[in-house]
Amino acid sequence: MADKKKILLIDDEENICFFVKNNLEATGGFEVITTTDGQEGLQLAKQKKPDLILLDIIMPKMSGSDVAENLFLDSRTKHIPVVFLTAVVTQREIGIESVKEIGGQYFVAKPFDTEKLVDSIKMVLEEKSNAQAA
Repeated sequence: MADKKKILLIDDEENICFFVKNNLEATGGFEVITTTDGQEGLQLAKQKKPDLILLDIIMPKMSGSDVAENLFLDSRTKHIPVVFLTAVVTQREIGIESVKEIGGQYFVAKPFDTEKLVDSIKMVLEEKSNAQAA
């Protein structure tokens, strides 16, 4: 990953934003923008044009699924892959994979470690790149 990939993290838990941002940026492969608010996340997605969005499902005010729906309906953001970070889907349901596609959406179970999260991001970005090349 020669160029740093821009990641937008939308999660209402400030400590998760802090740790994910620091851990991903420490790998040298990512620039991470964070917000704890779904509405602000929508605006940041339009302004910053991230390569991928990490999105919590259960958040106050605006749920992750509502944020995702808005992203997919907007021509400026519909092409950005979204990976849900959630405790709703357990690691047991995902199995040995670092990320699982369920109903056309990607999920990473909380808690997760940085290595698995990086693997998940790389896999989703590679799939997007392959789909665009096809």
